[in-house]
Amino acid sequence: MFIRHTSFYQTRFRTVTLSLLVGGMSVMSLQAAAFAQDALYAPELLGAGPTTAAQQQQPSIRAMPFSELETQLRTHPSLDALSLSAQANRQRAESALGLPDPVVSLQLNNVPLFDPSFSEYLPSNKAVGIRQALPSRSERKANSLKSLRSAAQQELEAEQQYARLRGQLLVYLIEKQSLEAQRSLALARQSKYDELSDIIDIEINAGRPLVFRLAKVDVERTEVSRTLAELEGRDAQIDAELINLLGFVPETELPAISRTPWTGNALGFYAVRVADANVDISDADVQRAEADFKPDWGVNLTYQQRESGQGPRSNFDGDDWVSGGVSFTIPLWAGKRQEPNLRAAKMDRNASMARRTAIARQVQSEWSRYEARRETAVQNIRIVEQKISAIETQTEAQLITYESGNGDYSPIIDGEIAILMLRAEIVKEQTLRDQMIAKMNSLLVPS
Repeated sequence: MFIRHTSFYQTRFRTVTLSLLVGGMSVMSLQAAAFAQDALYAPELLGAGPTTAAQQQQPSIRAMPFSELETQLRTHPSLDALSLSAQANRQRAESALGLPDPVVSLQLNNVPLFDPSFSEYLPSNKAVGIRQALPSRSERKANSLKSLRSAAQQELEAEQQYARLRGQLLVYLIEKQSLEAQRSLALARQSKYDELSDIIDIEINAGRPLVFRLAKVDVERTEVSRTLAELEGRDAQIDAELINLLGFVPETELPAISRTPWTGNALGFYAVRVADANVDISDADVQRAEADFKPDWGVNLTYQQRESGQGPRSNFDGDDWVSGGVSFTIPLWAGKRQEPNLRAAKMDRNASMARRTAIARQVQSEWSRYEARRETAVQNIRIVEQKISAIETQTEAQLITYESGNGDYSPIIDGEIAILMLRAEIVKEQTLRDQMIAKMNSLLVPS
């Protein structure tokens, strides 16, 4: 046997070459797999076609009444998913009441293996059988009830999701309206600063030392410019959120926003009703576990046919006969199977009841938190309005002094600027108040 000697360097070179080859093939395979995976999530497959940069910068704007926006919200994909799931569970409820398919069997019985014949051997026969299982009706009704209650829960979730989406829509529209009001007030402040700068320039030219005041005005004007930029940025963010909700940016008149009173009943909250529906589903599981103690039935029928004997020692006649039977289960091992399942189902029901209580406390706390913030905003509005009234009184007094020939006009402009700033604060507090009302209402089931 001839053994060829290979040097260490040759072996190392071949190893590296083989590794690079195998590695390259693996990378190409991984890239192909990655491209295939990306194709599954292509925008075209998700109903969102490619958009150009110009389209991204110019969102679709539609003018329509708020009632049409509510109708548009009903077509949100999350609501479609819940609705379809509820319909599927109702179909399962109908299916659970049906019987399983019958079993048909075709048989050849007692046929000799090495000399097959139906006329030589007395027990040889042909048979056709049918068997029908009859599960416990209590079990089938419990399974159907669980599917029906699951469908009812998903319909409640759909209503809760719609209320949440409607609340979000109102929150965004309220803020968008607020941004427009704040922008108008900021532009008015900017005009007042320009007017104040002109007055200060006149005073400086008249020999009055107000240079430091001019620098302060420039700083405040810069703050106004920054505020306007922030308002523009926030407006773009809200447009993106509205497109997520509706697919476009709406132009609409806001409906009257009033606080829906809460009666104190926990079932007045959507979240508690959904949790209560979960308790009903758990109760159906208990009924299903109890039905498992009852017997399952079954019936069977077999038709058999024997041919007449034709051999020299086969002197029997052909014949037909029927066999039938009834079967049923006995819960002989209930202590090892049914009883633990029943105890587990009851524990699950108790757990659902505990979760319902926890959710009731949580949503009540959330509602109270919104109410506290709403009340704080109302009080702040009242305080700011009092400040505005006081500044207006001071400004009127300064105007009288100025018209009498004493002092300059800049304190009056300062007062007007202060009022504009306070009015912007009122707009913010009104926005917070209305947004809290929208969020509170979204938690409650309409009466």
